[in-house]
Amino acid sequence: MSVCKEQTGFDSDTVIIAKRITMKGIRFLILILGSFAASIGHAFAQGDRPLILTLDAEGVIMPPMLEYIERGIETAERRRAEALIIRLDTPGGDLGTTLEIIKAIRASSVPVVVFVGPSGAIAGSAGALITVSGHAAAMAPETAIGASTPISGSGDTLDPDQRAKSVEIAKAAIRPYVEPRGQQALELAEAMIDVAKAVTAKEALEAGLIDFVVSDVSELVAKLDGFSVEMTSGPRTLNTQDADVETLPMSFIEQLLLILTNPLIVLTLLGVGVQAILIELSNPGGWVAGFIGVVCLSLAAYGLGILPVNWFGIIFLIMAFVLFALDLKASTQGALTVAGIVSFIIGALVLFNSPGTPDFARVSIPGVILLAVILGVTFAILVGFGIRALRAPILVGEESLVGKRGIARTDVGALGGQVQVMSELWSAEAVEGSAPIRKGDGVEVVEVKGLKLKVRKLEQ
Repeated sequence: MSVCKEQTGFDSDTVIIAKRITMKGIRFLILILGSFAASIGHAFAQGDRPLILTLDAEGVIMPPMLEYIERGIETAERRRAEALIIRLDTPGGDLGTTLEIIKAIRASSVPVVVFVGPSGAIAGSAGALITVSGHAAAMAPETAIGASTPISGSGDTLDPDQRAKSVEIAKAAIRPYVEPRGQQALELAEAMIDVAKAVTAKEALEAGLIDFVVSDVSELVAKLDGFSVEMTSGPRTLNTQDADVETLPMSFIEQLLLILTNPLIVLTLLGVGVQAILIELSNPGGWVAGFIGVVCLSLAAYGLGILPVNWFGIIFLIMAFVLFALDLKASTQGALTVAGIVSFIIGALVLFNSPGTPDFARVSIPGVILLAVILGVTFAILVGFGIRALRAPILVGEESLVGKRGIARTDVGALGGQVQVMSELWSAEAVEGSAPIRKGDGVEVVEVKGLKLKVRKLEQ
């Protein structure tokens, strides 16, 4: 024991404790390194599994949908996904936006699979063109595709020359992607554009227009394993076995912009915006109504700039709000408000439901009637409150004191005194011609001069 202590400078107990601490530290380090290695191995094991991204493209095909799909393609390319699946359910949309989506799909370095689903979904009009432009296409049972006849941007029926040009452009846009599917598929695709033909999922599969009929994305992923697609770089065989499937949702801005392509939402924003501006003009000085009006009109302007509308309807909408405002100042017992409601309904129907307008851009007639009634009644109530407030007697300030009655708390003469009016004690002086005012007499305020009242004695 003494030798050990002399050679090391520590006694044996200290050395034993130090060895134990060292062994525990080594074991802990080994445990940490082992856990780190296991996590690295797990990450590499997950990295070996293919990734499939999915997009949920529901609604009208408009610029927000294009931005969403382009973002999905960029994300799939950046993450080196095995494939990108676009689940499509749309009544159609803008032809120019559709052609841009087709261009983005065909330029993608990641295979893009368009899946019309779930059951009950449709790929109508422009949606059919997007479906057949995918590197692979699938549909769920009880879905439909077709009716892709072009229309004008204002919703009117195209004249023969314009229609012929638009039809040929649409057919030329999809022909390179449909021709490899066979003559029957090409004839069906062209009939969808020429005569607005629509078919079921089963009929589209029999014609070779699509590759699969599957019930959901999971079944589609299983079907895609080993399936060969034609890319710009050449054929590619998909490997989707044990793939990780992730959904890329729409961002808030994309959802908001897509909502603004709903004609009833646009009409509501337009009505509320004009109503708020009129309220601000009739009662200037505040900022809430004006701010709400500007925001609503700005959002409505975005929707009106995208949707196919007949601008003649704006005249009737303006007339409606003019009639609402006039009825508040004229004693017509609500007749002008009723006329304004009728004018609003006519304007909305002309704006969105003109002949030739596609179904996705039309507004519900019951919805328009209900909205017109709500706007008319609300406008009358809100502005009526404002007018009544302007006509109400003044309740505060110097003007409100004239004519009020009180009690003299001291004698009040030409040199002054004190009176109590509305629970407040005021300096006061008697006006010329007033009877002598003694303590306890009733008085009436005749004039207010600064902080002093001029009063006269009330006759008993």
